[in-house]
Amino acid sequence: MSQSHGRQILTLSGLRFDASLGILDHEKTAPQPIRVDAELNLGPQNLLPHDDDILHVLDYRKVRRIIIDECTAEHVNLLESLIGKLALRLLQLPGVLGVRVKIAKLEIFDDCEVAIRVETGLW
Repeated sequence: MSQSHGRQILTLSGLRFDASLGILDHEKTAPQPIRVDAELNLGPQNLLPHDDDILHVLDYRKVRRIIIDECTAEHVNLLESLIGKLALRLLQLPGVLGVRVKIAKLEIFDDCEVAIRVETGLW
């Protein structure tokens, strides 16, 4: 990689919203708060883009919307199923070589949060 290029990683941290997730009775009847962190490996990029146009980069507003939509589309029993579905969807975005995603259930226990992290694609 030349000095005019660098590996670019798009990161969204601490995205919080409610999702219908879980196997317990109270989890099936009401959404619960989750937190999503995502890293998208965009590979080698010019340090100075050839123009300053949003149409030539991965718009992080779109990434945020995809995360929320994927996690709230329907009830999912297992965190493992939800994170796999989300990782696959993010990996399909143009220019994305690898995905790291972490989803935390924030109110399962009083003394800790429960999270799963998955990494797929190229890093």
